[in-house]
Amino acid sequence: MQNNNRLAVSFVTAAVVAVGIGSLWYAQSGASPRISRKADVEAIVRDYILEHPEIIPQAIERYREKQSQGAYAANKEALEKPFASAWAGDPKADVTLVMFTDYACGYCRTSLPDIDRLLADDPKLKVVWREIPILGPGSEIAAKASLAAARQGAFREFHQKMFAAGRPDGDKVSAVLRSMKLNLPQVQKDVDGEEVATEIRANLALAGRIDDSLATPTFVVNGQMLKGAVGYDALKQAVADARARAKS
Repeated sequence: MQNNNRLAVSFVTAAVVAVGIGSLWYAQSGASPRISRKADVEAIVRDYILEHPEIIPQAIERYREKQSQGAYAANKEALEKPFASAWAGDPKADVTLVMFTDYACGYCRTSLPDIDRLLADDPKLKVVWREIPILGPGSEIAAKASLAAARQGAFREFHQKMFAAGRPDGDKVSAVLRSMKLNLPQVQKDVDGEEVATEIRANLALAGRIDDSLATPTFVVNGQMLKGAVGYDALKQAVADARARAKS
């Protein structure tokens, strides 16, 4: 139902944009300005949309881009400030890529090599990971453990080993933690502690503010949002676009 409602809003928005475009077309066409009845305007707009149906997806895409940019601007600091060591790359980067991730998400796992390659190829890039455990109890256990590991400077090692272990559960999370050089009593305290719980709640709230249908993986690159395992080339292009926008 939510998806249908969002689609309806998008089409309404597109129709509003179309009215404006149609009115502009009508004014520029030289037709009499005396035609002002509602039925006349609706007919003009309808005819314009039928003649130019491509404006509907264009208007929807423009609407989504504006929403994304507005949400990014309002939440930039919260998005790009990492939790402990849950980041990699250049601390003074000119572009920051934020990844919303879940350890039970196969597409997140698929995206790991793309992120590693981006970091290897782009010394000016910073990547920030935000844990949003939305795919079950195993996701939450793994997310808490990853943030506990992050507090000991070991986020990325846990991140890679946990994904390599397969779909998360308590036994796999414990095995990954034991394979690392961590203070395990402190890990347990942090897993049960308020700081980690607060971070996860904040990430979930942040995801909702960015996009109420946000799933994993979602990437935010200086305001541009990419959903799903979009691949290395798309992510690299988003970084390049961000740099180009910064220079314009």
